[in-house]
Amino acid sequence: MPDTTLLLAMLALLMAIGAFAGVIAGLLGVGGGIVLVPAFYYAFASLGYESAYLMQICLATSLATIIVTSLRSVAGHHRKGAVDWTILKGWAPGIAVGAVLGVLVAASLRSVVLQGIFGGLGVVIGLYLTFGRSHWRLGDAMPGLGPRLAMSPAVGFLSVLMGIGGGSFGVPLMTLYNTPIHRAVATAAGFGVLIAVPSVLGFFFVEIPDEVRPPLTLGAVNAVAFAVVIAMTLITAPWGVKLAHATDAKRLKRIFGVFLILVALNMLRKAAGF
Repeated sequence: MPDTTLLLAMLALLMAIGAFAGVIAGLLGVGGGIVLVPAFYYAFASLGYESAYLMQICLATSLATIIVTSLRSVAGHHRKGAVDWTILKGWAPGIAVGAVLGVLVAASLRSVVLQGIFGGLGVVIGLYLTFGRSHWRLGDAMPGLGPRLAMSPAVGFLSVLMGIGGGSFGVPLMTLYNTPIHRAVATAAGFGVLIAVPSVLGFFFVEIPDEVRPPLTLGAVNAVAFAVVIAMTLITAPWGVKLAHATDAKRLKRIFGVFLILVALNMLRKAAGF
């Protein structure tokens, strides 16, 4: 039976994490995973669960929350006619395959390696958020079958290794190929479902030693963190949306980009043992 004091401390930390992730998601339109993974790591580590398997738990639990948030998001965007189903259907098989490969790789790696991967990719995403420009283009239309066969699995694979949905890689990719930003955001929500569903199913079968598992962890998915974060983001995401309409979105995105770079660099520092 888990210690009551430990459960209460865990609950309080997770409520704060979920509230913050919800505000950020509503404010900037980025997925919560980019915030949840490092937050889960520091929360569970502070509760005494730091181990070679902790990043797997953080990735899996973050991806579980993305199933719910992405389904809600893509349904809402579909009602407004914003989802590009042609792109989504064409990219779906490759993204799902990449997600499964991501689980297989993540299950074989330890926290220090996954921290390094998250930190390195996080710096890249942070730099794009900070310095990226809306007029940058790689082409006038989404790439054809050949490039798609390479790029779609890469989106799924890298997203799973970071525990994030489709937005952080999918939105920049689509906008660089001349997809309007609102349509890119809506379609990337569908990417999130394709990434999260197969990867979470895989993470349920990842074995984590009992002595390093936070309470109520199924495979690598922590049920407490999943439930609390989902509940909190439902409450706080609308706050972020309201705040976004009252502030300069571009400036906020750059500020968040700098914040993400600092978080990612700290992950790299821990991975290097400093």
